[in-house]
Amino acid sequence: MALSATLIVTVFPFVWMITGAFKPQREILSDEVTLLPQQPTLDNFHDLFTRVQFGHYFLNSSVVAVSVVLGNLLFCTMLGYALAKLEFPGRRPLFGLVMAMLTVPTVVTFIPLFVLVTKMGLINTYRGLILPFLAAPLGVFIMRQFIAGIPDSLIEAARMDGAGEFRILFTIIVPLCGPALATLAILQFLSSWNEFLWPLVAGQTEDMYTLPVAIALISAGSNTVNYGLLLAGATVVVMPVLALFLVLQRYFVQGIATTGTK
Repeated sequence: MALSATLIVTVFPFVWMITGAFKPQREILSDEVTLLPQQPTLDNFHDLFTRVQFGHYFLNSSVVAVSVVLGNLLFCTMLGYALAKLEFPGRRPLFGLVMAMLTVPTVVTFIPLFVLVTKMGLINTYRGLILPFLAAPLGVFIMRQFIAGIPDSLIEAARMDGAGEFRILFTIIVPLCGPALATLAILQFLSSWNEFLWPLVAGQTEDMYTLPVAIALISAGSNTVNYGLLLAGATVVVMPVLALFLVLQRYFVQGIATTGTK
C-alpha cells in the first residue's frame, strides 16, 4: 500500500503535465479541476513548433547535452582509472578533494564559475555552456568506485604484455564498465538537458537559448503565462530523457547496484 501511494504521488505530476499539454488555456485556469482534458486540443503543440524556434533550441540543447555526456564519459573514466589503479603522489588527497566537492552546493561555485568563464571570453558560446561541466565530481566518484572492483590481475597481465596505460584503459577497462558508463550517461544527460540557470546566464542572446530557457521565457511573454505552451514544452523536453532511460535502464540499475559496493 505504501509503495502504491508513493508511486501515485511520484507519477501524478507527470500525468498532469502530459494531460495539461492537451488542454486549452481556459480549461487549465478553470476552478474545476480535471485530470483528463474536456476539450482536447493540439494548439499548444502547434504553437510550440510554429511560433517558437523549436528546432534551433532543440539543436542547442542537443549539442550541449551530448557534448557534456561524451566529455564526462571520457574524462571521468580516465580520472576514475587513475584514482583507482595508478599509484602516484597525492592520490588519496586528490580523491578526498573529489569527495569534498560532492558536498559543495552548486550555488556556491556559480558566481566564481561565471567570473572565470567571462574572463576567458566564453560567455554566450557553446564552449561556455559545455566546458565547465566536462568532468563532474559525481562521475569521477562513480567511475572510480566501479573500476576499483576490476581485478588488478587483468591490468598486470596487460602490462606484462607491453600494453600502455591508455591501451589498458580503452581495451580492457572501458569494455567492463558498461553499467557505470550507462549510469553516468543518464545522470549527466538528465542534468545537462534540464539545466536552466547556467544557460540562462551564460547564453545571453536568444540564439544560444536551450529548450528549458526558451520555453520558460517565451511562455511567460507579455506578463501572462501561457501554461498550455509551458506544459507542451515540458512534455517534449522530458521525452529524450525518458527514451534514453528506457534504452539504458538495465545497465543503469546494475550500475547503481554495484558502484557503491566496490
